[in-house]
Amino acid sequence: MLKVKDILKEIEHFAPLPLQEGFDNAGVQVGDVNQLATGAMLCLDVTEEVIDEAIETECNLIISHHPLAFKAFKSLTGSTYIERCLIKACKYDLVIYAAHTNLDNAVGGVNYRLAEMMGLQNIRILSPQKNALLKLVTFVPEAYAEIMRTTLFNAGAGSIGNYDSCSYNLYGEGTFRANEGCNPFCGEIGEVHIEKEVRIEMILPAFRKSAVMRALLSVHPYEEPAFDFYPLDNTWNQAGSGVVGELAESEDELSFLQRIKDLFHVGCVKHSPFTGKQIREVAVCGGSGAFLIKDAIAYGADVFITGEAKYNDFYDVEDRILLAVIGHYESEVCTKDIFYNIISKKFPTFAVHLSSVNSNPVKYL
Repeated sequence: MLKVKDILKEIEHFAPLPLQEGFDNAGVQVGDVNQLATGAMLCLDVTEEVIDEAIETECNLIISHHPLAFKAFKSLTGSTYIERCLIKACKYDLVIYAAHTNLDNAVGGVNYRLAEMMGLQNIRILSPQKNALLKLVTFVPEAYAEIMRTTLFNAGAGSIGNYDSCSYNLYGEGTFRANEGCNPFCGEIGEVHIEKEVRIEMILPAFRKSAVMRALLSVHPYEEPAFDFYPLDNTWNQAGSGVVGELAESEDELSFLQRIKDLFHVGCVKHSPFTGKQIREVAVCGGSGAFLIKDAIAYGADVFITGEAKYNDFYDVEDRILLAVIGHYESEVCTKDIFYNIISKKFPTFAVHLSSVNSNPVKYL
């Protein structure tokens, strides 16, 4: 029988929780993930109306983009809509889960979805994560090299961009002497032993270090395996903030913004003064993405599209880039489709519902 945790495992496989920003609170908000799953309600925000919708459709799992519980609680009295939602979720044994900045930062996540909707090509991360990679080096007897490589690959090591099973292997000789009390895999106690070994090197995401180390220890034949993890200064192009891409054909600024307005059903598009340039290179970040304006300019994008920006941001871009703001809700409502695709691909017969509640607190007159 399908449990709630089985569904959440697929979400986290696509958007691992360690990809979230330090300020975030993605993950399980409330509820028992070990219960059987009856259905999933997908939404951008959790509101009381969404809770009622889940109950009416017999869904005991709500998956949202924005976390309901973002700050710590000292009491739970029902004085706010957040507290009322948590109380009702507990009363009806609902699980509430959020995939927020981890979904933003994942390849194929929110920003990739926005770029695809705009028809962008050659999509890539605008601001890749830094200090997010490690290099593993270990030494194994030649006969164990293949099983070691396979085990480490399966644990999440050895991927570089769109390539997997990546490793470097150097053949040589290792020496060691087992002292009293040892139980050596090869060699005799008290004698220096020379063993033909393979030095295996692989790159891995830092958040997979524990899993990779456990995998290594599970198959390494030595009583005291030798291995090292080295931090890397390389940027990780498989995770990060925002994306950039190219239009198949250039568009003038007015036509492009009108198309974006219609595409995302936006009440209005706020934008900086036109630069007079054609739009070809497009940078985008859903939600509050104004922190990436400098990155978009440095990249050489013609326009930067995001959900929110401050007043002075429209001054600061000057004529270096066109800044367009389409609304926080409008730039992230596509998250429901991302969740739906993840779940339905793995569990095609499971009941999944897209919330019909418009939770956008910003209204247009």
